[in-house]
Amino acid sequence: MTTDLLLLLGVAAAILFVAVVFIEGALRPGYDPTYHTGSELELGNRGWVQRANFLLMGAGGLTFGVGVYRALDTAVGLVLLAVFGLGLLVAGIFPPDAVRGYPPGAPSESSAKPTPGAVVHAVIGGPVAFLAIFGACLAIATHLQGPWRVYTLLTAVAGLIMTIWTALAFRRDAANTGLVQRGLILIYWTWIVVLGIYLIGASL
Repeated sequence: MTTDLLLLLGVAAAILFVAVVFIEGALRPGYDPTYHTGSELELGNRGWVQRANFLLMGAGGLTFGVGVYRALDTAVGLVLLAVFGLGLLVAGIFPPDAVRGYPPGAPSESSAKPTPGAVVHAVIGGPVAFLAIFGACLAIATHLQGPWRVYTLLTAVAGLIMTIWTALAFRRDAANTGLVQRGLILIYWTWIVVLGIYLIGASL
């Protein structure tokens, strides 16, 4: 594949991922997008949609990493974006447990021990994936110049803040957990789209 095609696949996967999370979140009966996380869209009768969305985004993250490596020659950026992509693939394979009142009928709180799959999802698809893309931003920023370096560094800082905020909100079962997480997603996924388009344009 050409570098531009690899980048374009990552951009397309990012746009699709955000669209699915927001559209599915708005349409699912019993699902509150301000409270429930994107991962909880993997549950219920239409859970396969979000599971497929995670798998496509994971693959897109891998192709994007290779494209960025070819465009900027950053091996560290490639490795960290690959970890990010693999984290999303894991999130698509191992869904979370049905708690927090979704799907309808699920308990509002979990009194049982989390299943091994839910633990894998929570760790690899959460902190590991988001810390990996945070690190990727830092690594890639050193290969960019001017406003693009500043934007990428600001993305890393904002993304780290939102990652911590999301984790704390989920732990406290805050009413705005879903809203905070969507802010986190928008920060990093917008960066993927904008950087990918920039690198494609720079190669023309």
